[in-house]
Amino acid sequence: MKIVKILIALVILALMAWGYAGTAHHREHAPETELNPKEIIFSHLCDNYGWEVPFSHSVKIPLPVIVFGSDGLSVFSSGKITGGETYKGYRIATDGDFKGKVVQDTPQGEIRPWDFSITKDVAGILISAFIVILAAFCLRNWYKKHGMKAPRRVPAMLEFVVEFVYTDTIRPIMGKDAPKYGPYLLTAFFFILTMNLLGLIVIFPGGANLTGNLAVAMVLALCTLAITNLTGTKHYWKEILWPDVPMALKCPVPMMPLIEFLGIFTKPLALMVRLFANMLGGHMVVIVLIMLTFIFTGMAGVAVGAATSVFSVLLALFMLLLDTLISFIQAYVFTLLSTIFISMAHVHETE
Repeated sequence: MKIVKILIALVILALMAWGYAGTAHHREHAPETELNPKEIIFSHLCDNYGWEVPFSHSVKIPLPVIVFGSDGLSVFSSGKITGGETYKGYRIATDGDFKGKVVQDTPQGEIRPWDFSITKDVAGILISAFIVILAAFCLRNWYKKHGMKAPRRVPAMLEFVVEFVYTDTIRPIMGKDAPKYGPYLLTAFFFILTMNLLGLIVIFPGGANLTGNLAVAMVLALCTLAITNLTGTKHYWKEILWPDVPMALKCPVPMMPLIEFLGIFTKPLALMVRLFANMLGGHMVVIVLIMLTFIFTGMAGVAVGAATSVFSVLLALFMLLLDTLISFIQAYVFTLLSTIFISMAHVHETE
């Protein structure tokens, strides 16, 4: 075992030395450029029209660009414009209000066309949805084939998670309404969990910062908002529009009804911000820790950068393990709070 550990250590050191040798060679034969941590961080966290290939920022997996501009509908590969090129008047803006987005050059100037492109985040959402559907059919097919026998391997793990979320969380809170809203809540849990975990993987099909995207978190929160308020009981709306409080708090100034009405929107807002901030912050910390190596290399040389890389990699690995735990926690918290909000909208007036 000691020999194996020594060999692993030597391989790691050799890879580090080779990587830094390549960095030094590149610095000698390339023009000096200033490291921009902010640009690098947001280039990894923001959406893109191509899927980055590991260890290369110039090579990307092309994705479909679907835009409707002044000349009508255009469909082409993102590989035609991700290198800074212009294709049929379309290009990716490098500055201005539309930086990072597809724009069209027209005689009237630069315009932003209707953009229906399959970007990295869109593709990541489709992949996550496919994985969730595949997992559901995997568990369904097991019971269809084996009856009530205890599942094994992947079906067993899925059954354990479903039992934990549904039996121990959703059913005690929702009561008799649990079978009605359980499918949505379980779907939300597994969908968010899958997106969280895929975001921690640096190679395809992972690497997309889905739940760290405010738009994705907002749509998930809006789903809970719609279900909560569209299926709410009469007593729920009565407590919002005319709550059981002293008349002085309702008339002539409708203070409590206004507060209750604003509460309709603050609940999903809390869901959105909690999920978005936690997942974005975790990804950002990992990237910053990795970048410490390059920052110290530029400031103090390759030797200091090599020494710093050991601590950076160890801290980044710890944060990735912590992010894995947070991925489960945030999916569970979103499901738990959604369950509570929906159950609060189904209260009935007691006699």
